[in-house]
Formats: sequence, C-alpha cells, structure tokens
Amino acid sequence: MSQTLPVTNPIPSVLTNAKVYRDGVDQLGIGTVEMPDFEYLTESITGLGIAGEMDVPVAGHFKSLALKIKWNVPTPNGAALLQTAGHHVEVRGSIQELDAGSGTFVNKPVKVVAKAMPKKSGIGKFEPGKKMEPETEMELYYIKMWMNGQELVEVDKLNFIFNLNGVDMLADIRANLGM
Repeated sequence: MSQTLPVTNPIPSVLTNAKVYRDGVDQLGIGTVEMPDFEYLTESITGLGIAGEMDVPVAGHFKSLALKIKWNVPTPNGAALLQTAGHHVEVRGSIQELDAGSGTFVNKPVKVVAKAMPKKSGIGKFEPGKKMEPETEMELYYIKMWMNGQELVEVDKLNFIFNLNGVDMLADIRANLGM
C-alpha cells in the first residue's frame, strides 16, 4: 500500500517564468532581470586588542543596489525608464518546488517591488535575425521581496528601513537617532 509522505522537504528547483511591470500595470518588455546583491558597507578596523585587521558590516547600510534588465529588443515602455525620475518596477514570478513527499511539483509566487532611478540604458546591437539585447541599469533606493506571501527582505535607503524575514533590523538605531 502506497503512503503519501507529508511535505517536509520541499526542494526549490527553478524559476518557471516571470514578468516585469512598470507601476504594477504595464509590462515593460521581454528579457532577463539581474537582481542586486545585498553588499553591506564595511569599515576596516584594527588596533589594540585585535589580532590583525577585519572588515565589519555597518548595520542596515548597503552599497549601491543595481537592477539590470537585458531586453530582447527595445520597447517604448522600457525606454521610458530612462526618464530621470523615480520608477516603480515589479517583477512577478513563479518558483517551482519539488514536494519530496509526493513527488509532485508545487508552484509558489515570488514578487519583487523596486523603486529605482536610471543609471544607464542602451539601444543594443543590430544583427539580422538576432536579439538586440539593449540593457537598462537602475539604482535601487527601495526593494522588497516576497516568496509565497512571506516577506523576506525590505530595504528602503531613504527612509532608514531594513526588514529581514519580518524583523526590523534598524529599530534600535532609529530610536537612538530620535526617528
């Protein structure tokens, strides 16, 4: 007799697909998105009582967060991101997980909301029968990511917010600053 095991070991496997939107409504085009790495600002410390030198992260402070979109071909909606203003960009996708208990695939939503300013944009290359691959690079001042409805990370550089798995990582520091 076959027994179905409970879902105890979901195995994330692939991003099935995603779409990129401006203001949550207009699809910007077709291409690929490279999300930023969260790299802390660090300061090198050394001195008496420390055996050498080490770089320490500055809590809740991140280096430049760049979002890159490589389009198949230029689009009017994609070109509009070159306007020197804040832009609301959303990436909505579906992640496929393997349920190790039942051997079936489960699709879970993933969503990233970003507020960004343009850094650079290209037109791409002209080659017969090929993608033009223009690239847009944007500087993020806000990013929030959810997976399956759960908030994973939120960084709002202008409003001094850094939430990680629902925990306000800057609450004490804001309080110390009178914010």
